[in-house]
Amino acid sequence: MKKIIIVLLLSILNCQFSIGQIGTWKNYLAYSDIQQIRAAGNDYLFVLASNDLYQYNKTDQSILTYDKTNGLSDTYITYICWCPQAKRLIAVYKNSNIDLIDVKGNVTNISALYNKIMTGDKTVSSIRIDGIYAYLICGFGIVKVNMQRAEIADTYTLNHPEYPKTLPAEDNSDYDKYIELVKTLRPGGPRYNYIGFLRFVNDKLYTCNGTFSDSDIGNIHVYDNDQWRVFSTDGIRDVANIDHFKVKCIAIDPTTSDDHVFAGSRNGLFEFRNGSFIKYYNRDNSPIESFDGKNKDYQIVSGTVFDETGDLWFLNSSAPTASLIKLSKDGQFTKYNHSEYMKYTSGDFKNKSNAGLGSMMFNSQGTLWFTNDNWTLPAFYQYNTSNNTVIGCEKFQNQDGTIVNVVTGVRCCAEDIDGSMWIATSSGPLLLTKDQMDIDSPVLTQVKVPRNDGTNYADYLLTGIDILSMAIDGGGRKWFGTNGNGVFLISADNMEQVQHFTVDNSPLISNIILSIAINPNTGEVFFGTDNGLCSYISDATTPNKEMTKDNVWAYPNPVEPDYTGPITITGLTLNADVKILSSNGAIVNEGRSNGGTYVWNGCDKKGRRVASGVYMVATATNKGEKGTVCKIAIVN
Repeated sequence: MKKIIIVLLLSILNCQFSIGQIGTWKNYLAYSDIQQIRAAGNDYLFVLASNDLYQYNKTDQSILTYDKTNGLSDTYITYICWCPQAKRLIAVYKNSNIDLIDVKGNVTNISALYNKIMTGDKTVSSIRIDGIYAYLICGFGIVKVNMQRAEIADTYTLNHPEYPKTLPAEDNSDYDKYIELVKTLRPGGPRYNYIGFLRFVNDKLYTCNGTFSDSDIGNIHVYDNDQWRVFSTDGIRDVANIDHFKVKCIAIDPTTSDDHVFAGSRNGLFEFRNGSFIKYYNRDNSPIESFDGKNKDYQIVSGTVFDETGDLWFLNSSAPTASLIKLSKDGQFTKYNHSEYMKYTSGDFKNKSNAGLGSMMFNSQGTLWFTNDNWTLPAFYQYNTSNNTVIGCEKFQNQDGTIVNVVTGVRCCAEDIDGSMWIATSSGPLLLTKDQMDIDSPVLTQVKVPRNDGTNYADYLLTGIDILSMAIDGGGRKWFGTNGNGVFLISADNMEQVQHFTVDNSPLISNIILSIAINPNTGEVFFGTDNGLCSYISDATTPNKEMTKDNVWAYPNPVEPDYTGPITITGLTLNADVKILSSNGAIVNEGRSNGGTYVWNGCDKKGRRVASGVYMVATATNKGEKGTVCKIAIVN
């Protein structure tokens, strides 16, 4: 009978599909570098690739990926081995944490070695299987793991009287036996796990490495409709005469639909269309300069951004004459020479432009903002494109007259929903209010958060915490990614710490958050880290300008008997009034939207689960103008 009711309600409501339950996490990990293969009986293979794990069913050709969202206790696996007698896989992490996994996906953690405080080296360099035991060869000795009982049975230091003199040989024959098969498998994911740069444009997530490291990992990825695409680098090394293609930043043309992308690198500027490389710009065919006019490895393009008309703006760090350059849509270059950012004074780079220029963005007023993320001169800049003027800020004085000592650099900027600018620094976040913009020596605000302990004391918001990345969600809340402290979510009024995610209290895969991007339509917040890419479905989306029957909808809908999670109404205007009404018009729940989203727990005002039926969602703008109505079916 309940199934019949659900079908009828679906036909009545014409509901939309779910886009992900609020509060859930996802991982988007790499599996490109095949490291180890272990056969689990005749039917399964476990594959360690890019230090991540997946399982292949040889019978039905299905693939199951493992990560912190579905049972693993940690990230960055360094070694795996299968134990036939215990019928479990042992997976050892870089930090010496241990998981045991069976073919049904059940995971059991053994954290004793990870938690053990010791001076010896706990790093596992090899695993030997003997019966139900796994012997972990470590720097300090050997750890004996009982894989049936999921416990450490013994440890042996090198001078231990019972130190095992002989052990079974390490068996890596599965790799040679199955490597050609595994090469054909497609578990998904990007090509690598260091995600230092993210941009969400036109319902697509664009990523790149975001660093000038020596690793040859300079690919551009696009995540679109649950699929990953990798831009081709064919021809780049020959044309540019380089060994490594290192992508620092990318810009996506907003005026086209064919993935017209520019990539800034240590070796110049690269242009792509539809995922294919088409042109290379350097000192020979553009105003781009190297610091000495010779070194091809220092033609540094460290910032890129398109304006709304389709002109590309980019930054050339450590350049002798000009750092700010425009490439118009008709192919013409223009240099903008300004002394404000030509202050590099160290060694061979003396009298060159600043070394860490980047993090370019246009705010809602059309002003171009960028930063200098370098210890020699931490700074941020605002450039007026209409009158060719620059205002630089190198001295960070707060509202109390105190100078904030920014030691390492200014990481990035972000505009909040009030039009003020947030400045992420190595010493914490700073706020530049609208009345302090366009001033040569602005007063910056360090937000004071009351302690609420009966005193009149307050503390500066996240003071002293190195903020690497930042984003503002549709509800005006601030997401701060840190260098070792995970992610902080701060309320729209800046007075409340809504969330603090770390690797210890959430499925976050690293406490080093290099980049953040938000899907404005779904509220999914992406975190690029040194260990990979993960995301969190938040309860805030970008608000609509108006509410109509076509853009306001609820999910899941219908709400089935076994569902106890949040019910989400999306497509609302900013701070919309929302009322949930029963069929007889009684108000069972009410409140205001968070950006364009409102979340209902399916209970009435007394906290009781509501009865089966169709509930009306009535909305109104924050000015009292009537919005629209949608329906939610609940089946208990």
